[in-house]
Amino acid sequence: MNPRIQKLACSSIPGDVDAILVVDETNVRYLTGFTGDSSWLVVRPDGQAVLLSDGRYDAQLANECPGLPTVIRPPGQGINELFTQFIRDEKLGKVAFQADHVLVASMKAWTTDLPDVTWVETSGLVEELRQIKDADELAIIRRAVDISQKAFLKITSELTADQTEAEIYYRLEAEMRSLGAEGVAFHPIVGVEPNGALPHYRPADVKLGDCQSLLIDWGSKVDGYCSDLTRTIQRPGRNSPAATRFSDAYQHVLDAQLAAIAKIGDGVPCIEVDRAARGSLEDAGLGDAFKHGLGHSFGLQIHEDPRMGPSSTGHLKAGMVVTVEPGVYFDGDFGIRIEDDILVTENGCEVLSDLAKGLDDCRILL
Repeated sequence: MNPRIQKLACSSIPGDVDAILVVDETNVRYLTGFTGDSSWLVVRPDGQAVLLSDGRYDAQLANECPGLPTVIRPPGQGINELFTQFIRDEKLGKVAFQADHVLVASMKAWTTDLPDVTWVETSGLVEELRQIKDADELAIIRRAVDISQKAFLKITSELTADQTEAEIYYRLEAEMRSLGAEGVAFHPIVGVEPNGALPHYRPADVKLGDCQSLLIDWGSKVDGYCSDLTRTIQRPGRNSPAATRFSDAYQHVLDAQLAAIAKIGDGVPCIEVDRAARGSLEDAGLGDAFKHGLGHSFGLQIHEDPRMGPSSTGHLKAGMVVTVEPGVYFDGDFGIRIEDDILVTENGCEVLSDLAKGLDDCRILL
């Protein structure tokens, strides 16, 4: 029996329901291994499950989730109709569903077509299971981190003044794909000097030129799993008040990141990790320049729970993988962010990414 489906059935399904419906594609993939779309999973409290899908995926279903029972809808029948028919055929009287993912229009159709069925709202049941990565997931994430790092080193070793932000992004993506990634985990940020001060900047036709700093936030996706890293690099050999200001700010960001990483461990409140970094930057007089949360978990999606920020309420647990990414941003001038991927362990943490990040290590080489 599928252990992830069994875990959902044993620990999460509300009592006295006949089944829970999982409609979110990412959650369906996590539970079954199926990478297609337009397919819903029905899980019973005893761990028995059925995937509602369509004929386009016959071969893919057999390959990706062998042994999982399926109900295939014929051409012309929608997934809602198939689900309604399935509920009638199985005589299910009380069904839980993912309130975060079900459309209002779908619920209206179900309550109209199935007036005798009781519907139970749930939220975050599968997402909570996804927070703790198993050995297979960790192996893939490690590979995604490794590919991202190798691609970064390759691209930054070949920078030229005529390259644009967009070109650096495209070259970075191509290199990650050549190393085995299926693509980028998110739209990378490549920000030359003042553009690095925009935390969610999109690369444009801006040349590297003689810029003093370059911020790159990137990650690869491997077998569906993400990585997420940031490095800020500086042109060497400059001796000016502006260069000194950058160097000082960089060291404070690095100190804040190291303070936060040192705080990570099983059972540690997320807010305490954020406070470690935020307090470090506040002590340096840079608290107002830190404009976002400290980090987030990731896996099949680039942003997952828990989050580490000033209003976080959750706790870290062994097996979670999180980013730690403090930053400071000065509008019209420059931005600095340093980000690594961290595995929470029973005895503390393991930093999965090992790219050098001292100021002397992060230089623009032309």
